[in-house]
Amino acid sequence: MEIKDVEERHEELFELLENRRIKELQQILEGMNEFDIAAFLSELKPQQMAMVFRMLSKEKGAEVFANLEVEEQELIINSITDTELASIIEELYLDDAVDMMEELPANVVKRVMRIATSETRNLINQFLRYPEDSVGSIMTAEYVDLKKYMNVRESIARIRRIGKDSETIYTCYVTSADRRLEGVVTLRELLLSNDDEIIENIMDTNVIFATTTDDKERVVNLFSDYDLLAVPVVDKEGRLVGIVTVDDVIDVMHQEATEDIEKMAAITPSDRPYMRLGTLELWRNRIPWLMLLMIGATFTGLIISSFEDALAAQAALTAFIPMLMGTGGNSGSQSSVTIVRGLSLGEIRFSDMGKILWKELRVGLLCGISLAAVNFIKILLVDHTLLGNSEITIMIAAVVCITLVGTVVVAKLVGCILPLLVEKIGLDPAVMASPLLSTIVDALTLCVYFSVARGLLKL
Repeated sequence: MEIKDVEERHEELFELLENRRIKELQQILEGMNEFDIAAFLSELKPQQMAMVFRMLSKEKGAEVFANLEVEEQELIINSITDTELASIIEELYLDDAVDMMEELPANVVKRVMRIATSETRNLINQFLRYPEDSVGSIMTAEYVDLKKYMNVRESIARIRRIGKDSETIYTCYVTSADRRLEGVVTLRELLLSNDDEIIENIMDTNVIFATTTDDKERVVNLFSDYDLLAVPVVDKEGRLVGIVTVDDVIDVMHQEATEDIEKMAAITPSDRPYMRLGTLELWRNRIPWLMLLMIGATFTGLIISSFEDALAAQAALTAFIPMLMGTGGNSGSQSSVTIVRGLSLGEIRFSDMGKILWKELRVGLLCGISLAAVNFIKILLVDHTLLGNSEITIMIAAVVCITLVGTVVVAKLVGCILPLLVEKIGLDPAVMASPLLSTIVDALTLCVYFSVARGLLKL
């Protein structure tokens, strides 16, 4: 088979479509990965998209459908018959179906639920009741379950029988008669064991699991810590109700990383790609934070206004304000980003605050003294000597450098305290790694600066 890059492949598909060489197009599509087919469909006009989608087999169509954006899924749904839609719904893995239902408009959801079988409908409704950020909302109910009294031969026969409709067959879960999770056994262990070996003898009873109400980030940590391919999910009674697979976790990691980046940039998170966001939606996501930051910045202006006399007496102090505020903001951001990342990975807890403060205090002092030493030499050599600014004296340089040490220390302490406090009260600490922190640090920097100036220069 000839290997082609995505661009070349898409050009070939476009050419076949334009020349109405449908048979060849259908053959190539059936041999392609579902993600690549979804990418190709997204480049087509609505009518072409629906026509090409209908060329796919039932199984391939369901896999491609799960990889489409919600707008494209809605378009496909509106262009196919109830029979075709029912076929797609039954072929979709449950977690993909639930994700789709959460995003589609209400009128489309009603049609889908009306067409789905009663069993599928009940499962979807059950999953939709789980909180949005819970493990229950991302799990799937399609898994292989075994009994501990079964032998290897019987187990493999069961996998062959139900494995096609399971999201994964590599990890199988051993349950009791009332569906309580008792152990786990891998396909590798089954294949390497004797046919008459009893599952109870080879299963691992030390099962790593999550509960339906756990936060999604916890299951991400489980996959990372234990190198798992799937994690079983149990309810409050310990009954196995679903599993989370590694592909679901990758989606969660992607969503959480995007959400954290947007919050750190002072933007209300959105679960839609940038190119699919309208101007008004982008405006709504950004304007509240800009308003808050603008109001916060007025406090900085008030602080400067309250020290107008000091600035009038020593005008040279004004030139160093941007540098001090910028260094303070950067110092605070370094600490806050480190703490936010540690919190998200579960490496840091609120109870560690004492150790964190002691560490950041020492780091702040080292950074502040280093910056102050370089800055002192720069002020005397460049500002005073080379530029010939007689207003910049050794005392001015001392004020700036002492402020620099204090600013860096304060900024680093504030940068680590605020995310811990925000996380403690149940909010996302990522909001404190944003311009909001810089605004707070700017105000503190000015207070330190003018306090030191008044003390040393007797203003």
